Amino acid sequence: MTLETPMQTSPLIGNDPVPEEVIGRIARAREALGKHVLVLGHHYQRDEVIQFADFRGDSLDLAMRARDSGDVRHVVFCGVHFMAETADMLTPDGVKVILPDMRAGCSMADMADIDQVEIAWDVLTGATDKKIVPITYINSTAALKAFCGRHGGAVCTSSNAKAVVRWAFEQGEKVLFFPDQHLGRNTCYDLGIGLDEMVVYDPHDPHEMTGGNDPKVYDESRVILWRGHCSVHTNFMENHPDIMRQRYPGIKVLVHPECRFEVVRKADVAGSTRVIVETVRNAPPGTKWAIGTEHHLVNRLRQEHPEQFVSTLAPFACQCSTMFRISAEALADRLEELARGEERNVIPVDPETTRWALIALDRMLDMRD
Repeated sequence: MTLETPMQTSPLIGNDPVPEEVIGRIARAREALGKHVLVLGHHYQRDEVIQFADFRGDSLDLAMRARDSGDVRHVVFCGVHFMAETADMLTPDGVKVILPDMRAGCSMADMADIDQVEIAWDVLTGATDKKIVPITYINSTAALKAFCGRHGGAVCTSSNAKAVVRWAFEQGEKVLFFPDQHLGRNTCYDLGIGLDEMVVYDPHDPHEMTGGNDPKVYDESRVILWRGHCSVHTNFMENHPDIMRQRYPGIKVLVHPECRFEVVRKADVAGSTRVIVETVRNAPPGTKWAIGTEHHLVNRLRQEHPEQFVSTLAPFACQCSTMFRISAEALADRLEELARGEERNVIPVDPETTRWALIALDRMLDMRD
């Protein structure tokens, strides 16, 4: 394999040309709706969808765009369900957030539901008299964000997780971090917390509903990690950085902190989606990158920066299959419905959940790195 053939199956995987008929439908609907609709596209979205977005970014960037949307009446969020929920909570009353395809969920967010977290909270608070501060990754449901708001905790993103964890230890003696164990482990380790001070709580523990551990372990640990993960980023394995460095001398490994601990330890740079994009954008020509994140973003960076060598870190394409469910046809359908005065796939969050979730979100926004 030569430098002219990066270890990527194809720059066009999942990026089929959009039929002219669909392009026309979207254009006519956008013209009819004018400035009253905002289309947002997440970085992991496929090219044939994100090309129609007014803005693209990570989940928090896009939620903030929705919040500051001015005269917009509808936000069409080309992302996944939890992102649309967050946008709904941050937008003014009267602005409705629409998900083009209701099947676009998040497997990580699905790994922690409110009933499981309530049970875990009872187990943990019953095992120690020390104060536990809950932190939920933004990749979670509105109900879990509200849980953190009610219990003195906060939301975090991959870019400000360190700041939020530091804040949490100023508020209490222990942290419950969910739903992504890898982001929690990588963040806490970078802050000087040893692996022996962390324990994993398994919500599917079949033995007496104690999270798979003797309860006294929770009293002895500083960090309780939820057994959850990103189905994309856990595809990157410990040997992948070694393989790429052997194959391409001088290559830099750039990964998302949702990757496994062993992968992040071997990376040259680990950071949020925004960090990944900006690192490549600001790198000098001739730089070589093996990137551990969703392959639509890797392919886009590869196409936008031909002056650099950009490849996926894995020997196969790691795709967010739920994000992939959104299509240009679905976007056209939703926009045409709005142009006719119809609303489908609206993502509403009830006022009580919104009230508590915004408390946790506001704590996070105060700590943006």
